[in-house]
Amino acid sequence: QVQLVESGGGLVQAGDSLRLSCAASGRSFRRDAMGWFRQAPGKEREFVAAISWTGSTRYADSVKGRFTISRNNAKNTMYLQMNSLKPEDTAVYYCTADGDYSGDDFTGVKFWGQGTQVTVSS
Repeated sequence: QVQLVESGGGLVQAGDSLRLSCAASGRSFRRDAMGWFRQAPGKEREFVAAISWTGSTRYADSVKGRFTISRNNAKNTMYLQMNSLKPEDTAVYYCTADGDYSGDDFTGVKFWGQGTQVTVSS
């Protein structure tokens, strides 16, 4: 059974940093793209960042320059370093894996985690 488990969310103040982790189990994703999405209250889920199996990355414009996605294939784990957090970054963040990295973002994702809450106070 494939599982993606996020951790590292929490309540922080604007300007603070958080590091999200996503631990995958049940299969290796070393040959698959992985990514992060988020959903804020009352809003649609949106793309945040993705990383290909070769390590190339892409980001939503709203987080570019502040967030960094990375992965450790040996540990089957992905990370999202979030710096200079803003109240508008408040959302549930979802780890995803095995999607289409060929377009402008990251689509057709097959596997989703349960999500971790990130709350940024002003």
